[in-house]
This record gives sequence, structure tokens and C-alpha cells, in this order.
Amino acid sequence: MSGLWARYNKMLDAQPLLTKALTSLTGFTLGDVLAQKFVEPTDKPYDLMRTVRLGSFGFLIHGTTGHYFYGFLDGKLPGTAPMTVATKVAIDQTIWNPIFGLMFFGYLNFVEGKSFEDYTNKIKADLKTAVMGSWAVWVPAHTINFAFIPPSQRLLYINSIQIGYNVFLSFLGNKKVE
Repeated sequence: MSGLWARYNKMLDAQPLLTKALTSLTGFTLGDVLAQKFVEPTDKPYDLMRTVRLGSFGFLIHGTTGHYFYGFLDGKLPGTAPMTVATKVAIDQTIWNPIFGLMFFGYLNFVEGKSFEDYTNKIKADLKTAVMGSWAVWVPAHTINFAFIPPSQRLLYINSIQIGYNVFLSFLGNKKVE
């Protein structure tokens, strides 16, 4: 296991953006697999393309934007003082969280070939639920993240938690809007 960890850190040093994108690909893929296999009704056939869509979101959007956003946040608010941590959590949950939701639903809408009207209906129906659902998970998780996790490891930590959270996002992202 220590060999795998050493290789991960070596790759993170050599290619941080790619490594974080691959980490997010893994987290979003596993989250959707778990959602389809263990959370949603079992009478539905497994939807491989849905998993591909979620995984590609992790790779193309979550990993890359997370790399830059958390790097920016750490650059502007360095350190782990309690007020710094609280400020980072507040920024993450009041600014980044809704932006992330818009990107998530927008990406799924785009790759599924849906209309802009479908996108706006999805935002009206589910963005508030996504943002508020996030608070239960990410406020405590990011408090730990910003206080104790080294900046280079932030996205790995986030994606570890994101696997479980992605079960919720996968379900919400694929819920029909009525």
C-alpha cells in the first residue's frame, strides 16, 4: 500500500492537474456505480452511459476546477487558523457550492443533449436541494480539509468523501424533473 501511495504522490508532483482529474474520475465513477447498484431500484438495468457521463464530469470538470479553485483559495487564504478555515468553508459553501451545482447540472444537461429549458427547469427543481444537501456533508468535511489536509492532498481527500456524496449527486442528477 505504501508503494501505491508513493506512486500517487510522485504523479501528483509531476502532473498535479491530470492526477486530480483522474482522482475525480474515479470518485464520480464509483459514486454512480454505488448509486445504481445499491441505492436506486434494482429493477432498472444498469446504465453504463450514465456512469460514463458522471465519470467524465469528474475528469473534465470537477478535477480541473477543483485544482484551480482550491489552489486559489489556499493562495489567498493561507494557513490553518480557525478564522481562516471558517472563511474558506464559508466561501466554498456559499460561492463555490452553487457554482458547482450549476456546472454539474449543466454538464449533464449538455451531454444528454437536453435543451436550455430543461436545464433551467432542473436548476429550479434541484439546485436548492443540492446546495443544502451539501452543507450536511461538506461543512464538517471541509473544516477538516482546510485545517488538517495538506493543500496538495485536498482533492484526494475531497474525492474520498465525494464517492459517498456522489451517490446523492448521481441520484439527484438523474432524477426526472416533473
